[in-house]
Amino acid sequence: MKIASAEFVVSATEPSGYPEEGLPEIAFVGRSNVGKSSLINTLVQRKGLARTSSTPGCTQLINFFRINNQISFVDLPGYGFARVPLAIKKTWGPMVETYLRERIDLRLVVFILDIRREPRAEDVDLMNWFRFYNISHIFALTKIDKLSRSQVKIRENAIKKLLGINAPPDIVLFSAKTREGKDNIWKVIKEILT
Repeated sequence: MKIASAEFVVSATEPSGYPEEGLPEIAFVGRSNVGKSSLINTLVQRKGLARTSSTPGCTQLINFFRINNQISFVDLPGYGFARVPLAIKKTWGPMVETYLRERIDLRLVVFILDIRREPRAEDVDLMNWFRFYNISHIFALTKIDKLSRSQVKIRENAIKKLLGINAPPDIVLFSAKTREGKDNIWKVIKEILT
């Protein structure tokens, strides 16, 4: 997709702070430090739109971005290990769950996993939660450039088996460095929007 404009709209913690534009929304979720911000920035061809950091837990609010004045990308706070106060960690679950369960503009969740790491119980719980609430989602396995092609295949198959997911479009291999997988994610987004 050709990106003419990509801009930050607002950060929010609850529905009263969400934008009222009515644009279809694509949400991005994953553990802290899986490459969520890098994936968003790669999709929109902007280096600093979503904030990246080597420190887990940088995103602590729900961040809305307007893309081409046609859709919104929603960067959800990472979960799992993060160097943030416990009080903030405790608000993340309800904040994200409220958005995912109640947001009528939500069309798709891109569920991001680091291909090098085993999915944890909280990843499986979140996936099952999506299935229970019938929320459309795909998996993006990031950081594939850090493994050999054969290692990527082995890890992909192991993750598919563990999560009980099938071939594309349920799962997309992605690298922010090489941009591999970018077009595949956009293809799924376009299909959802039409």
